[in-house]
Amino acid sequence: MPEASQVVPLPLQRIELGMPPDCAVRIAAELRDHVPAVAAEAAGRIEEALPEFLRPQDPRYAGALRIGTEQAIRHFLDLMADPAAGSSEVLRFWRQVGAGEAAEGRSLDAWQAAVRIGAGVAVERLTERAERLGHNASAATVAVIVNAVFGYINQLAAAVGEGHAEVRTRSADTRSDYRRRLVDQLLGRGAADAKALAETARAAGWPLPRTALAVALKERGAGAHPPAPAPDVLLGLHLPEPCLIVPDPDGPGRERALERQLQGWTAVIGPVVEPAGLARSLRIARQALALAEEGLIDASRPVVAERHMPIIVMMQERDLVEGVIKRRLAPLLDIRPAQRYRLAETLLVSLECGFNATEVAGRLHLHAQTVRYRLRQLGDLFGDDLHATGDRLELHMALHAWLTANAAEAPPAAQLRTG
Repeated sequence: MPEASQVVPLPLQRIELGMPPDCAVRIAAELRDHVPAVAAEAAGRIEEALPEFLRPQDPRYAGALRIGTEQAIRHFLDLMADPAAGSSEVLRFWRQVGAGEAAEGRSLDAWQAAVRIGAGVAVERLTERAERLGHNASAATVAVIVNAVFGYINQLAAAVGEGHAEVRTRSADTRSDYRRRLVDQLLGRGAADAKALAETARAAGWPLPRTALAVALKERGAGAHPPAPAPDVLLGLHLPEPCLIVPDPDGPGRERALERQLQGWTAVIGPVVEPAGLARSLRIARQALALAEEGLIDASRPVVAERHMPIIVMMQERDLVEGVIKRRLAPLLDIRPAQRYRLAETLLVSLECGFNATEVAGRLHLHAQTVRYRLRQLGDLFGDDLHATGDRLELHMALHAWLTANAAEAPPAAQLRTG
């Protein structure tokens, strides 16, 4: 059982039975000698009905059950005789019971069942003994006493619940602190060797996974609800740039679940890495998030950064990319916007399809004759450079970057293909 120091001391309180002042005063006095036997029978009935309530490896619990049962019955009789009798010590004891259950990670279900059994035995046996002593109480008086017993039990239950809730809250707060510390360590924000990381993960209740990934987050607008991902996902909402850490991300339904759980947030999913690589996963996710905020990546749904690696890599050196665009795409840049976007898109897909007009037409959902017409236009603009093979990679990268940066110029059909 927990020590008294584990729960906050209670202020002085009284338990109210709600009985008439003269009700059963003499009965209570004459029943005191029978309390130990009634308590032992009640405890025995509880042990028989709820064996899981006890701890065979720790006999203190059986003893505490008997002591608590006797204490509760005796105190109830005290209150019958004197409604002003003190209750603080009794309440403190039962608050400690609740704290002990919470500290062991147990709910109050078994305890509540035990209370119902004990209260039933107490009412039955005390009423029976009162009649044997010659107290022919009326049905109304018995009803008052029964109601008082269950009212008394409810007040004890409230004290148990307080102790249980306090420890659970304190434990949750402590666990949250460890989880925030773990996020910092995993992302390299605090010095931590493998041993320290393992200790923090254990205290946080987060088994170190084989793989994980980071998710970069940005609120879409004021008032977005905090993300509510699965319990095994670490929240990095305390960081200046919030994020999540998702363990074992290849599990079924992870990506779809994140989409549901991140309503109101722009989210970019970083690459899957070992835990030691989470800082890199987050760095790439944040790079993609910055591009999404510029409108260069569609972020209407959670973005998987690896699916946008070409643009992420290229945009790290924008001056260099812009120079290549001006040099390699100069023939396109002087024609009208709608036409140049169509031609740039056709040229990009043609490079990827080896200038096979039929394949290009299939990719762009166009007639092959339309593609051939556009290729003739491109031939007029680029001349022999159109089919040069030595620098096709450079041309491909320039087209990819330009199309991404100028998606606003795309005609509606192209927007549907790239959206």
